[in-house]
Amino acid sequence: MRHLKHTAKLNRNCGHRKAMLVNLACSLIEHEQIQTTVVRAKELRRFVERLITLAKAGGEHKMRLAYARLKINTPDECVQTKKLVLKKLFDELGPRYADRLGGYTRIIHTSYRRGDAAPLCIIQLVNEPVAKADAPKAEEAKAEEAKAE
Repeated sequence: MRHLKHTAKLNRNCGHRKAMLVNLACSLIEHEQIQTTVVRAKELRRFVERLITLAKAGGEHKMRLAYARLKINTPDECVQTKKLVLKKLFDELGPRYADRLGGYTRIIHTSYRRGDAAPLCIIQLVNEPVAKADAPKAEEAKAEEAKAE
């Protein structure tokens, strides 16, 4: 039984899956929109939203946690790109989503891949500001109706 097992395996072993999610997350943060399969996008959404939540909190400790999750300590030529992604994450995306409680990404289903008919989608970062609740306006409208009667 697969109780409390929430990650999709994506037909990869553990190391390959983690590396793929880190690379997809770096691409999404860098370009703010990528095209991938639906299953990968749903797994990527979990990963990226946790990174953005770390960036919202800010601070040295949260930056080191994000640094570890992005696997920047690996000896690779793409480390400089990952450091730029980390800088963009904490300097731009954290303040952008400071007022938002969650839901930093959007998945838009597009079409099917030609070779294997896998469902494709676009995953992008949301740019709109948070819609404020209309509760005070509704209370004012009720008060005006009561006065009119």
